Amino acid sequence: MSEKNLIVDKNKCVSCGLCVKDCVASALEFDENNKPSFGVNGENSCIKCQHCLAVCPVGAISILNKNPQDSEPIWSQNPDTILNLIKSRRSIRHYKPENIDEQTMHKLKNMLNWSPTGCNFHKLHFAFVEDKNVMDKIRTHVNTKLVKILSGKIVNAVTKKIAYYKDALINGEDIIFRGAPHMVVVSAPINSPCVNIDPVIALSYFELYAFSLGIGTCWCGFAQVCMQLFPELAQQMGIPDGYKVSYVMLFGIPDIHYQRTTQPEPFEMITVNDFNTAAKVSLTKRIKHFFVNGIR
Repeated sequence: MSEKNLIVDKNKCVSCGLCVKDCVASALEFDENNKPSFGVNGENSCIKCQHCLAVCPVGAISILNKNPQDSEPIWSQNPDTILNLIKSRRSIRHYKPENIDEQTMHKLKNMLNWSPTGCNFHKLHFAFVEDKNVMDKIRTHVNTKLVKILSGKIVNAVTKKIAYYKDALINGEDIIFRGAPHMVVVSAPINSPCVNIDPVIALSYFELYAFSLGIGTCWCGFAQVCMQLFPELAQQMGIPDGYKVSYVMLFGIPDIHYQRTTQPEPFEMITVNDFNTAAKVSLTKRIKHFFVNGIR
């Protein structure tokens, strides 16, 4: 048995060619019986995306020990409902001091397995805090360390902008974690093709699905910085060696409810109607382009 374990039910297969056509890695081809199979070096080229299993109209293809009968059918979606979900999403900074139920937590965690990744490099790592008491310990540890750092003479000499955060922390305000009972930390291997993008995509999926379940979320850049500053925090969160802490999302049952969508100012959007292949770019603009796009 091969590692990828491609199995084609020849009694079901109608040789439509959709699996061959849709194979991202061009790993499939027709054999002498006009049935799909791995081509030369095809098994090594396969990126385990399972498109062949998903696209087959008669369910004739199994791969990676995954059988089509174990997959769910694809439903038609109401675009207006999905758009309203997107419009209604808000960053939640007020939470009820209670854990969400185990069933909802399981749904949230399981959903992440369908998050898309670049080149199907399916190796993201998610560290969940599922108990409010554990979250409170993290909250206390981080806030205590930050007060000490922000009270240092060097920091105070550099800028007065941190005064608000320092005073808030000293007064016991949870300005980092916002009283959230849970958080998820997503990390990616440093050799990932899209190390900075995959985690953000995953959390974007997470927050929309969470909102549909009545769970509030908040992107927490402060917590992400703390994960990078405090090695003991990342260690106790179980971040594997060789993984980059990419972002942190707080979540829990909201203690606030919004009644309507907002009315955001529109982003700038243009339509490119032509492309001049002979256009030249000055050296100054080239340098500026690489500097701006490579600075972060």
